[in-house]
Amino acid sequence: MSDEAVKAQYESYPYPERKPTDERKRLITGSPSLPVEMDHWLWGGARDWTQPLRILVAGGGTGDALIQLAQLLTDAGRPYDITYLDMSVAARSLAEKRAKVRKLDGITFVTGSLLDAGAYGPFDYIDCCGVLHHLEDPQAGFDALAGVLAPDGGMGLMVYAPHGRSGVYPLQAAFGRLFEGLSPEKRLKRAKAVFAALPDGHPFKRNTRVVDHEQGDAGFYDLLLHGRDRPFSISEVQNALAQAELEYAGCPEPVLYDPTRLVGELPEGLSDIEVQQLAEDLRGTFKTHVVYVRAKGAVVPPPFGQADAVPHLRAVAAADLAAHVAKTGGITIDTAGEAFHFDVAREAGPLIAQIDGKRSLGEIGAGVAEFDRLWSAVETALCGSGMMHYSRLFA
Repeated sequence: MSDEAVKAQYESYPYPERKPTDERKRLITGSPSLPVEMDHWLWGGARDWTQPLRILVAGGGTGDALIQLAQLLTDAGRPYDITYLDMSVAARSLAEKRAKVRKLDGITFVTGSLLDAGAYGPFDYIDCCGVLHHLEDPQAGFDALAGVLAPDGGMGLMVYAPHGRSGVYPLQAAFGRLFEGLSPEKRLKRAKAVFAALPDGHPFKRNTRVVDHEQGDAGFYDLLLHGRDRPFSISEVQNALAQAELEYAGCPEPVLYDPTRLVGELPEGLSDIEVQQLAEDLRGTFKTHVVYVRAKGAVVPPPFGQADAVPHLRAVAAADLAAHVAKTGGITIDTAGEAFHFDVAREAGPLIAQIDGKRSLGEIGAGVAEFDRLWSAVETALCGSGMMHYSRLFA
């Protein structure tokens, strides 16, 4: 499929499907590009947020990442300068309307290809979600983004993964052969009729993890009628990063890339990438890979256990989690259809209760004789599952 055909798709069906008026009642959030999560994986939880963050949203679509970043940084009172870049005029229009409803400023809207991002950089942070796997040459996209990354900058990337999208690619291929040359509107109408006639045993219909086709015409088209869509295994992601002189810095839920809960002890001599690939192949549920990356040699590890690190909780209240740990001596976290149990000593409950995004570990652990032992278990459970990150966003 040509660039013009891909552009025609997104002019007819901007993705994801959004209504600007919905901004008055909800903020869509998710990984990557949550400021606290970014800080944790890219800057060792120690970024100086008084300094403006120069951001590129590459392939911004209808604006989810743009709105998330601008709104969360605005709420935190932190300065930013965002460049939104997308080839679809229709998608850009929706993103602009969403930003207008929220009265967000500090945004420059540009219509164009991420391959031309060099005209606008450098950037401290780049968000690129759901785009690289749609390029004719994905590696050119990785390389282009690497070329506009500031020396101390980082990226949050999302690409599709193969196993969790079982059934998608045979349908894309079949629909491509059946409806070649038709307009996007006719392709959608014909494909929906064929889809309704598919047997219940089709691998796609048995895949309960993929639901985009149920979320409006844009979702159906992007999932099943896209003419240029290639998934990446985690090994392929890592290889593309290496070719672009980039380096993996972390991911939102590291526990999912650890296969030891499934197989126990691993064979000796496996590289980190081989371990990640083993987890992907054994779990078979990854629809996407979301990764944080920096320039080669520039990765800063999260500040695990450091006295000046400031922890933040995500999606749970500190008091509720503290009470649960104090009562049960553990945490069970359900993610990606799998339950992960972590033993956390009851004595850690009062420590968890102090997490407020402002207190440092030195303050939380003051006077606690076994703080290091207790907190290590908390970090393993909460940081491993993406429920806790370190950042000085509000410090």
